Amino acid sequence: MKKYINYIGLAFVALVLFSCGKETFSYPEGQVGISKITNYPEVETKGDHLTLVNQGSVYTDAGATSTAGGKDIEYKTEGTVNTAVPGVYKISYTAFNADGFSAGDFRTVVVIGNNVAANDFSGNYARNTNASVAKWTKVSNGVYSVFNPGGAPGTNLTVKIINYEGNKIVIPEQISSDGSITSSDQESTTPAAGGKLSQYKMIIVNGGYGAALRIFDKI
Repeated sequence: MKKYINYIGLAFVALVLFSCGKETFSYPEGQVGISKITNYPEVETKGDHLTLVNQGSVYTDAGATSTAGGKDIEYKTEGTVNTAVPGVYKISYTAFNADGFSAGDFRTVVVIGNNVAANDFSGNYARNTNASVAKWTKVSNGVYSVFNPGGAPGTNLTVKIINYEGNKIVIPEQISSDGSITSSDQESTTPAAGGKLSQYKMIIVNGGYGAALRIFDKI
């Protein structure tokens, strides 16, 4: 009986030693066990997301950088800019990794017309529903820095509004002061004498704002 117990003891020790042996983690490149590793692509616009150019000037796109797993990968550019025609142009950059996952970034290019130089839309405009004031400050030809563009009390948002042709205005898609992506839709203006505005309307396109048309009167 004692002999059998000794045999059982030796078998148990051998099993423990075998189980405690060093396990190797030598997996093929790109795998952990049976799981495949994927490095998601990253795309970043070179320079500013909002680029302003004057009508008739030469525009050369700065492009983007795209990587996956720390290595450069190709990206695709979509969109063109015609500097002969004032307006808003969208450039998009998209890249895919080897597994088909995508990432992208954007640039908005605004061509500012030659007929806006005499305009000055700076000043304060009160929203007609709550009297909250949007403050416009002229930065350069056709370019305005606007605080509280949505007429929303308690917000701390500043965007660039562009007067790109005649009395036309737009919030071109941009990274605004709070880091959010902001743009506008359904813009219209009521001109006043001396290159001024008496009223403007627009929808603020931003995740923190509703879809209502907002009306502002000069004060």
